[in-house]
Amino acid sequence: MIASIPSPHTGTIDLGPLVLHMYGLMLLVAIAGCVALTGVRWVNRGGDWDLIFRVAVWGVAAGIVGARLYHDLTSWNEVPDPKWKGIFEVWKGGLGVWGGIFLGCVVGAIVVKRSGESVTKFADAVAPGLLLAQGVGRIGNWFNQELYGKPTDLPWGLKIDIDHRVQGYEQYSTFQPTFLYELIYDLSMVGVLLLIDWRWRIRAPGLFALYVSFYTFGRFFEELLRIDPAHHIAGLRLNAWVSLILFVLSTAFFIWWQFFGGKFRSWRSGGSEEEGDRGPKMAIPRGRVRPGN
Repeated sequence: MIASIPSPHTGTIDLGPLVLHMYGLMLLVAIAGCVALTGVRWVNRGGDWDLIFRVAVWGVAAGIVGARLYHDLTSWNEVPDPKWKGIFEVWKGGLGVWGGIFLGCVVGAIVVKRSGESVTKFADAVAPGLLLAQGVGRIGNWFNQELYGKPTDLPWGLKIDIDHRVQGYEQYSTFQPTFLYELIYDLSMVGVLLLIDWRWRIRAPGLFALYVSFYTFGRFFEELLRIDPAHHIAGLRLNAWVSLILFVLSTAFFIWWQFFGGKFRSWRSGGSEEEGDRGPKMAIPRGRVRPGN
């Protein structure tokens, strides 16, 4: 082994009477990044920052509840005893990104709808920010020495303390840094989403559908590398199946909605959609439409 990625000896920093958990700190940084990027995009679309902050407060709170609920339902054996207490002990680990994104988006959509703004347009505005938050949040897994894959002798392998190694792999010390792969992939896809949104006229919520499609595509292959305990169905990890199903659904929706016009109206205040927003637009680059066409 010529080189490897070192693991931190602890996931906390003691500041006198205050103990700072780096995983939680990275989640706060991730949320701040999402809020900042979404805020800029929403304001550029004529919105205001007040809605961004309200969505963030309610969406993050709901996201934590959803993430813990997903973990409890899919990994009941990992919930600390006694169960009635362990289901609430988020600080002991166990958050499922699927439940967090789902419930956070549902509650955020309700806040946007009640404000009288377009839910579909807001969804497109927040899409790159959500992916940014998911990528940055993975740095917290590095501090916790978790979310790694199969043993490897690659120079960018992650050195893991023996107390954190998965049963059956105690003889190995260096593993695939899947958290790093996801970080790099997510940040790259943020750039791709921003480029697509800048270059083409995407029919809302097409960009949000692409966000789901991009993330689940990368997550599927990440799940094939991971060795931490998980439920398996037909030889695949549960989250691999979730990724595969969501990828197919989101990609199919994007193609149907963007190129074939769809069959339902966007969920927006007043229940109607501007005529100029209808129809497939992915193939029309910005600034390339000639007068009269």
